[in-house]
Amino acid sequence: MEYRSLGRTGVKVSPLCLGAMMFGPWGNNDRADSARIIHRALDAGINFVDTADVYSGGVSEEIVGQAIAGRRDEVFLATKFFMPMDQDDPNQSGGSRRWIMRAVENSLRRLNTDYIDLYQVHRPSPDTDVEETLGALTDLVRQGKVRYIGSSSYSGSQIVEAQWAARDRHLERFVTEQPPYSILVRGIEEDVLPAVQRHGMGTLTYSPLAGGWLSGRWRKDSVSTPTSSARPSARFDMTSAANQRKLDIVEELAQLADQAGLTLIELAIAFVINHPGVTSAIVGPRTMEQLESYLPAAAVNLSTDVLDRIDQLVAPGLTVNPDDNSYGAQELTARARRRTRP
Repeated sequence: MEYRSLGRTGVKVSPLCLGAMMFGPWGNNDRADSARIIHRALDAGINFVDTADVYSGGVSEEIVGQAIAGRRDEVFLATKFFMPMDQDDPNQSGGSRRWIMRAVENSLRRLNTDYIDLYQVHRPSPDTDVEETLGALTDLVRQGKVRYIGSSSYSGSQIVEAQWAARDRHLERFVTEQPPYSILVRGIEEDVLPAVQRHGMGTLTYSPLAGGWLSGRWRKDSVSTPTSSARPSARFDMTSAANQRKLDIVEELAQLADQAGLTLIELAIAFVINHPGVTSAIVGPRTMEQLESYLPAAAVNLSTDVLDRIDQLVAPGLTVNPDDNSYGAQELTARARRRTRP
C-alpha cells in the first residue's frame, strides 16, 4: 500500500483509514470478530485507525485497544470527543476544558494506551470559544498524552478561525480535518478542501459510500430500497425528488464502474482518495466481507474520462440532497441564513 503524508506532520498514513464505528453494539457486537477485522486491515497495510468515545458508548474504543495490543507501534491511532456521553449530565460533552481533560483520560483507559496519535473534536461548538478548546488540547500535547489534534465536520470559515486562533495565541493547531465526502456529497469541494489545502492540513474523509447509497445496497426499483417509515430521516425518504435523483445517479455510476472494470464500491472509494486534497478515506466495515470489498480501492487510479463522467453526473461542489450535509454546525443551511430568530 502506498502511504501518504498527513498534512505537514511528517507522518505517513495509508489512503484507507479503518473506521471503528461499527465495532460494538452499534454494529458488530462480536468482539473477537471485530478484532479479526482490525487485524486483517493491519495485515493489508492499513496503519490508520479512527474511532470515537461515543461509538457504542465507549465499547468501540475498548475493542480497538484490545485488538492493537502488541501492535500499538504499527498504528496511527485517532479518536474523537465532544458528543454526549451521559444524557443526564450536560457537562459530559462539548469542547470545554473541563470535559476534555476528563474525556481524554477515559479514552486512554479504554484504548489501553499511554498516548493518542490524533485527538479530534467531533463537531464544532457554537457556544464554546475555539481558544478554550485549543488551549486544553495544547496542554494535552505538552503532557505527552496526545501527539496531534484535529477537527471534524468544520466549515471552511471555522477551519480558518481555528488556524488563526492557534497562530495568534501560540497554541497547537489542528493538523487534520474530518469531513463527509463522496460522489453524492461534494459540498466540501467549495470551501473545506481549499481551506484545508491552504493551511497544509491532512484530510480524512468519512462516508465515502454516502451512508450505503454507493454500496449497491439500494438500487432503483429494488425491494431492498429503504422506505421513509423504515428509516425516518430525510436522507432516506425515497419519496423526495432529491433521493429519486440519487437513485438515478447510482444506476449511472454502476454502469460506469462496470465499464471501468470496477465494483461500485471500488469506484466510490477511489473517487474520494483520488482527490489531491484528501489524505485518507475512512471505511467502516461491520463484517470481514465488507472490509475485503473496500481494500482493492486503495490501488485504483481513475482515468480522466471516468472522473469527467462523474462530474457530469454530479457537478463539483454539489451535494445532491442538501439533507446529507453534516458539517459546519449547519451554519450554511437556509434556516441559519435567515435574519429572523428561530
